[in-house]
Amino acid sequence: QVQLVESGGGLVQPGGSLRLSCAASGSIASFNRLGWYRQAPGKERELVAVFTNFGTTYVDSVKGRFTISRDNAKNTVYLQMNSLKAEDTAVYYCNMLTTINTNYWGQGTQVTVSS
Repeated sequence: QVQLVESGGGLVQPGGSLRLSCAASGSIASFNRLGWYRQAPGKERELVAVFTNFGTTYVDSVKGRFTISRDNAKNTVYLQMNSLKAEDTAVYYCNMLTTINTNYWGQGTQVTVSS
């Protein structure tokens, strides 16, 4: 069992920045997928940025603005979000698909971009 705990969400003005953190209760050194999804009101959950065995994947709408990173020693994955837009407003979820294909989600953290 892996627990994922997100933090770092909040209210930010358009053009601002936030850094999300996801602390895992176990090792993140090996996985099939590790990263971030988001769900806006009335919309389906979508991939934002993930690490996979094939590299790093970003949704087109955040390329050049968001950066995913991880610290294996701290079992933590981050999402640096710059140049935030109103359309980035959503609940952001941390996700981990383990090497045995067990899928874990965090509880989510709200990001609101508004003036």
